[in-house]
Formats: sequence, structure tokens, C-alpha cells
Amino acid sequence: MIRRLAIVLALAPAMVAAQSALPAQTSRLGISVSAPSTWKIDPAHSELSFTIRHMVSKVRGQFDAWSGTIIADPADWSTASVEVIAQTSSIDTNNERRDADLRSDNHFDADANPTVTFRSTKVTRFAGDSVTVAGNLTIHGITRPVVLRGHLNAIQGVPGKRRAGFEAETTINRKDFNMTWNRIVEGSSMVGGTPG
Repeated sequence: MIRRLAIVLALAPAMVAAQSALPAQTSRLGISVSAPSTWKIDPAHSELSFTIRHMVSKVRGQFDAWSGTIIADPADWSTASVEVIAQTSSIDTNNERRDADLRSDNHFDADANPTVTFRSTKVTRFAGDSVTVAGNLTIHGITRPVVLRGHLNAIQGVPGKRRAGFEAETTINRKDFNMTWNRIVEGSSMVGGTPG
């Protein structure tokens, strides 16, 4: 099963006392910022979604309960870090029967593996505000390296109320995370398999 994971983030500054002591700098977008700043995800304007092939169609879903932070200086992304944690029990594909199966030990095994986590190891920003985020993704108790590719959309607002928009995605294979199940289903390619 190939899943495309997409992250669309609206970020608001997390109020960290140490920020006020840091010198102001000017980002490439021409905005004076404190470096580095800790940003938290604004859940009202963000999503953690995925696309999965199911039989002959594609199914979209998301995690309804998740959180994360980005620590970054928009003027120097070489020291940035990203962490995202999703609750596997909150998976939502708009079909309760399918969601219950995804939470079961057939797939995510939410009772034994309550979270999906991503922690970055390197963030690189390129011309035109494109971004790659390399890191470790843990699903089903197994950690694998992945690279998310995306774009910094904007940084807006006044100090203390500044917001940033960011989106990125990657493609993974469920078998890399030992998410396999019934051989009949596997062989028939009903859920994200590959034709034999």
C-alpha cells in the first residue's frame, strides 16, 4: 500500500520566555524575526492527511488528533527542527468500518502503537522558498528515514502574533513499516498492493 502523506501547517509562535532575549534579524522575506523561534501548529488551519489506493480507487483520510512544533529562524533554516505527533486512534477516512479496521492490528494497531511520529534530522530551504525536510518517521513501532518536500507559503503578522504557512508531502510503502495482513487481500491488491 503506497500512502502519500501530506502536511499543511498554519503555524503560530509558541510563547517561549527565551525568545525575548534573542536579537532580532531580518529574514529573506524582509521580516524582522527573533532567531530561533518556536512555532506551534494551529489546528484550525492545518491538516495531516494521506491518500491510499483502495481496490480501483483512491481514498483520502486524515488524523484528527495531532500536534507539532517547528523551531526555526526563517533567516537561517540550517538549524531548524520539526516534530509532528499524530494519534493513530484518530484516523478518519469518513467510513467508520474502514477506520476501525485501520486502527486494528491489521494495520496501525492503535492500542499497541498509539502514535505516528516524525522528527526531522535536516531542514533545507532553497530559492523560491521550496523546502526539504529529512527525518525519521515512526509507524507501527518501526522507524524509517523519509524526506518531505514542500514549500514555505508565507510569514505574516506583527511580532508576537506572526503566523507562517508551510506544506510538504512524502510517499511511503506500508510494507516498510511491517504493515501486512491477510494474504488473500495482499494477493488481490485490494488495499494498496501491487499487481502480481
